[in-house]
Amino acid sequence: MGEVEIISGRGLLVIHASLFFYGRAATEDVSRQIAEDIAQHWNQPGSRVQLRQQLYQLHFAMEGIFAPWLTPPMVYENTNPRNNYFRIENESPVEVSFVDGIGCNTGYFKLANLLQTSTTAAHEYGHSIGLQHPANLDIRGKGIPGIMYPRGTIVDQPYQYNPAAQLGEPGSTINPHTRKVMQQDIDNLQLQMLSFNQDGFAVLGDFTSIWHQAF
Repeated sequence: MGEVEIISGRGLLVIHASLFFYGRAATEDVSRQIAEDIAQHWNQPGSRVQLRQQLYQLHFAMEGIFAPWLTPPMVYENTNPRNNYFRIENESPVEVSFVDGIGCNTGYFKLANLLQTSTTAAHEYGHSIGLQHPANLDIRGKGIPGIMYPRGTIVDQPYQYNPAAQLGEPGSTINPHTRKVMQQDIDNLQLQMLSFNQDGFAVLGDFTSIWHQAF
């Protein structure tokens, strides 16, 4: 989830998000690194967005906050669309990191996923701002996989866990480390459809406000 701001004088469209991290595996360094990874991936295309007959440079402004002091009521009662809350633990109830819906502000991260590949957090943040997995999960012949392709996607061999593996062999599906944010991912956000207020702000995503207990 995030808050989108139009800065007309500078030709900027900024997506603001504050990411609060709690849980036994959360640390100051991990919190900062996750936010930096998300911003790096989503800013990488250097995308421009057509809005109100003007072309804007899109920028993701991510803030990672280590929040051991966080309490359930702070999550339940939050009304700030910039605030997102993620528990980080060494284990996950579903074995991988996840968020609580398509367009959400809460989730549960497995530390090993974040350490294995810096695209996991960027992928999950994509879900939180409204993006789903693509329908076609066999993208051989299409090159670099976009950020929203999930584990198990069939890709060209250079983007597999094992580039030498043949289809159906161990290691023959997407290595998440090879995913990148593409212009198509930005287009799929449909930012031009958002309802901006008179001050130039709009909400991207929605409040799920779920406090996660440790697994």
